[in-house]
Amino acid sequence: MNSTAALHAIADDPIDRPRAMLAVADLLEALGYDATDEHLIDTPRRVVDALIDMTASEPFVMTTFANEDGYDEPVAVRGIRFTSLCEHHLLPFRGEVDVAYVPGTRLVGLSKLARVVERHARRLQVQERMTVQIADDLEDALAPRGVAVVVRAEHLCMSMRGVRTPDAVTRTTVFRGAFQSEPELRSALQPDGPGRLS
Repeated sequence: MNSTAALHAIADDPIDRPRAMLAVADLLEALGYDATDEHLIDTPRRVVDALIDMTASEPFVMTTFANEDGYDEPVAVRGIRFTSLCEHHLLPFRGEVDVAYVPGTRLVGLSKLARVVERHARRLQVQERMTVQIADDLEDALAPRGVAVVVRAEHLCMSMRGVRTPDAVTRTTVFRGAFQSEPELRSALQPDGPGRLS
């Protein structure tokens, strides 16, 4: 494999931190709290810093390399942990993503598979969309023969409020190309061992 890399730029959205802090202070007051109380005076900053941390990923470049050896079996990374924020309630959902692709002419650095997951998890999100976005990024960058993404997550908007069903796991999948036409390839994503979200 040579050192010549094709680059696929990934960018992020801008953040207006001062405006967000004012909005949190307004929300506290709208909920009947005194935002100038000594115990709440720093809450807008803390909330905004937490939200920025949970919704902003670092821009990165998805480096791909020529598949000079003609590798044609699935490449899979399983158990990529993530936390995201449900766009409906601003409560976290968290779990694991398994990502696989069947190479065409390009390979990708393995750490970039986890970075693609992080890019789409660190924003206001719904699990179904996130699953599709991860698959789309890999298809755009690699033009692979197949892509598979499996996401398993617990949603705190279900476990902490409303129906209150702790430990319920939601599973979403995308199978494209070879993973759709040759289901046996999906064995690369089968859970193994105890303690996994399956």
